[in-house]
Amino acid sequence: MFGPTSLPTDEPMSRLALLPLLLLAAATSAHAQLPPSFAGAWARVDSAPERPTVAATGDARFPIGNMGGGWGSPFTIRQTADSLVVEVVHFSSYDLQPKLRYDFALDGSETRQRINIAHAELVLRSRVRWDGATLVITTLYPNPPEIGGAPTEVRQRLTLDESGRLLMETARPGARAPDVVRTLYVRR
Repeated sequence: MFGPTSLPTDEPMSRLALLPLLLLAAATSAHAQLPPSFAGAWARVDSAPERPTVAATGDARFPIGNMGGGWGSPFTIRQTADSLVVEVVHFSSYDLQPKLRYDFALDGSETRQRINIAHAELVLRSRVRWDGATLVITTLYPNPPEIGGAPTEVRQRLTLDESGRLLMETARPGARAPDVVRTLYVRR
């Protein structure tokens, strides 16, 4: 009844039925790693040397810096499976202004941020995607009406290094050099 390529009669068929399920489970677990959590309060690691202020040095030239990561320091991130919320203290406590809040959907859909600065509302459009363990946030900033033209695209790449520090790489095409600014943050 059984030929040379058939299974021995003492091998239960249930083992053969489990083989595809085991292979599927192994493949799924390899791809089902959870994305990293960026949740927490973050402060910038300041690697720039101390410089005297203009008041202390007289007519010293102002140093030319970079445009930074875009959120300042400190900021707080709350993260769930489907959203990322960033809160930034932009104003001093004497300004009696709320923190700036950026809400991002982690499903790739467009989110709109309504930011009120300098008596004007600014509407930012953002999309978020995962690139492995790196979170990529692409935001379109509208140009002032006097300038017009296409919005300016800013891309932020958030990655946790092996020690748990947050590296934010911010790219602003067309901005003055350097085009990519790397800012390192630690949990507070």
